[in-house]
Amino acid sequence: MDRDMTDYLDTLGDDFLVSALSTNGINTMEEYYRWFGERYDANEYVVTKIPVDSIEGWCIESGTGNIRHQSGKFFSIQGLRISTNFGNTAEWCQPIINQPEIGILGFITQKMNGVLHFLVQAKMEPGNVNLLQISPTLQATKSNYTTVHGGRKPSYLEYFLDNTRVNVITDQLQSEQGSRFLRKRNRNIIIEIDEDEEIEVLPDFFWLTLGQISELLKEDNIVNMDSRTVLSNIDFNPVHDDFSELYRELNIAPFKRRLLESYCASDTRSANRFNSILSWFTNLKTLYEVNAELVPLNDVSGWDLVDGEIRHEHSRYFSVIGISVKASSREVGSWQQPLIESAKGGIIAFICQMKNDVLHFLVQARVEPGNFDIIELAPTLQFTPENYDGHDANDLPPFHDLVVNARAENIRFDHLQSEEGGRFYHDQNRYQVVELPEDQNPGEIPQNYTWMTMNQIKRLIKYNNYFNIEVRGLLSCLSV
Repeated sequence: MDRDMTDYLDTLGDDFLVSALSTNGINTMEEYYRWFGERYDANEYVVTKIPVDSIEGWCIESGTGNIRHQSGKFFSIQGLRISTNFGNTAEWCQPIINQPEIGILGFITQKMNGVLHFLVQAKMEPGNVNLLQISPTLQATKSNYTTVHGGRKPSYLEYFLDNTRVNVITDQLQSEQGSRFLRKRNRNIIIEIDEDEEIEVLPDFFWLTLGQISELLKEDNIVNMDSRTVLSNIDFNPVHDDFSELYRELNIAPFKRRLLESYCASDTRSANRFNSILSWFTNLKTLYEVNAELVPLNDVSGWDLVDGEIRHEHSRYFSVIGISVKASSREVGSWQQPLIESAKGGIIAFICQMKNDVLHFLVQARVEPGNFDIIELAPTLQFTPENYDGHDANDLPPFHDLVVNARAENIRFDHLQSEEGGRFYHDQNRYQVVELPEDQNPGEIPQNYTWMTMNQIKRLIKYNNYFNIEVRGLLSCLSV
């Protein structure tokens, strides 16, 4: 970026926005691709499937059938019995990951040449479809960073444990997949170190601007789930008053222009006032009920240990498998563990549309058995076709047709993104954003759906447990 443009961006008054609009930083994208390739070649990664009942260091408990680590730490896989008045299925049982400890997902940032840069990590996770992906500076469970595994501590951990030496920009507890985890939360944190501080950049780490990370989000399976959830907490608050000048100077594309306007839209321009959305959400918590009770895995009907995997009787939803891992770049060089292997072909999608001359996004309130507080806000569409009988139109979720039959000219984002490779095996979903023409009628809006501006979404995301991780993954793909 040239000096004149950097000076102009400084007038915006928002470090995140400047970084998001900066597609060149202290490192070029060519240097990034060379570094990433070198990190892949420099390390050994081998992942092999093994029977779930022969995982070294783990056991299947006699009597309960629960799967747990010999230390009692990390996580366990237990049974969950659910009853709810939400949706078409009132009762069911399933395996669930029980991981009560809170991990840390965090980025170190630093201003360089006037632009905020993020220290990213090339991190191997055993469940990644391509093994190596871009992760936050620190991505560690409590068991990992307290070295229950007997290995070394994660790099840069001290910056996140001692907040007195940094400027904390965002710091929130956010949930993980409510259909797979029981009330699981991680600390999502972005910290900034002084621009004069010297910090050693280890071989597996690299500085990128937010704009460069956004470019990588346009490629399949490069930026991992943990990076996406942390980045989703970023809010853009430019102080620039003349947006027409901003668009002209920066040549912002039309959809990005509408997106930035939605970030800055006042409540008076929204289809629903912010307090009305809060009331709608609170009311749904009183309408919907869910009772989730831990039970022995042996008592989960419809699931059985078959050929070394715990599977659903109709081969739906997911399986519990075992893996053996060798990874020279991790704190421990080799280990074995269980993973969840989900049904393939999931779709995570937002429908958006102009209302009152402002871009709005259609969100749904969704009950999932592992949710911390009954419901969380989810994307417009969150489903896996393989889990539905014959794709009966009456059985499919609302707005399914608007997404799967969207015209190419209305699709604003469409890429495969991986879910968390430390717990899920080759789990990738198709992440989409579809913008409906302003004059198109989307049809009846069910009571658990509502329209929100990006400004309202970002105001609400500052609080814990409102938006699920699928929404947060999509939001990170919508950087300006």
